Amino acid sequence: MSMLERIEDLKNKSADFKIESKEMLENFRLKFLSKKGEINDLFESFKQVAGEEKREIGKQLNVLRQSIEAKFNESKEKFSSEKKFPADAADLSLPTNANTIGSLHPISLVKNSIINIFEKIGFDVEYGPEIEDDWHNFTALNFGENHPARDMQDTFFVEKEPRGNFALRTHTSSVQVRLMETVKPPIRALMPGRVYRNEDVSARSNCFFHQIEGLYIDENVSFSDLKQTLYYFVSQFFGEREIRFRPSYFPFTEPSAEMDIYLGMETEQDSRLTKGTGWLEILGCGMVDPSVLKNCGIDPDKYSGFAFGMGIDRIAMLKYGIKDIRQMFENDIRFLEQF
Repeated sequence: MSMLERIEDLKNKSADFKIESKEMLENFRLKFLSKKGEINDLFESFKQVAGEEKREIGKQLNVLRQSIEAKFNESKEKFSSEKKFPADAADLSLPTNANTIGSLHPISLVKNSIINIFEKIGFDVEYGPEIEDDWHNFTALNFGENHPARDMQDTFFVEKEPRGNFALRTHTSSVQVRLMETVKPPIRALMPGRVYRNEDVSARSNCFFHQIEGLYIDENVSFSDLKQTLYYFVSQFFGEREIRFRPSYFPFTEPSAEMDIYLGMETEQDSRLTKGTGWLEILGCGMVDPSVLKNCGIDPDKYSGFAFGMGIDRIAMLKYGIKDIRQMFENDIRFLEQF
């Protein structure tokens, strides 16, 4: 019998072989795929085939082996997926009852919502250390050693030689510096995180709180781009609101502005939150100062950009009607169960 006839004969044998149990599967393997099986015998005989016939016979032989292996693997998967439990046993693959204990913290809810809004327009999320050196927290952002702007933020310094060289970060702008130092423009990112300032604890302020900042660096970025981005955010998060920009000052942006939304004066809470004006400030923003770009190794003649930052805690208080910021950090289960 020629090699091609033997291949055809083995093809028919393997196709007719019934595999209806694990024992029959093992018999199939031993007969066709083991070292003493018929496929291996054919490959041993193949060594004696003349050179001009090897290409055609070798092709047919490989096809045969692949079809037999496919049949074996398919049957093996079938038997391995069969239930190993009695018919009346519990199905352990079914989902359990939902665990209703616990929930997301209101700050996490607001942070996730803000991130989702900006991710839709191409912003990535970046994180950085909470203990920062002077360069990333101050100097690279135009806070000179004796710059009066340092007085704007009461800082928790870490005692390390040289004294005062490290501190608990006062803003997540330090993450922006690290990003600009390591990534070439275009840059479009959000920086959420916890920050620390030596302030009196009261119903409206704490010595630590949560910020989320945004940064966009590219060619030909303008203040108009900043405004449209923030209009989009407000419409998505707060709904359609009247918005205004007020000139402000930040060392690392020029020009700088603060953005307010109009809440109105319909309720006593509105009047209290807005101090009788109807307007509530929700974030600061501005065009990245060219000297900051230069400090981070970015050419200010080629690139421009904007930055903005907002307090997550304040927005959470506004969204959920929380009157005292301290409630969010006392871990009172009666408070947390409301979210």
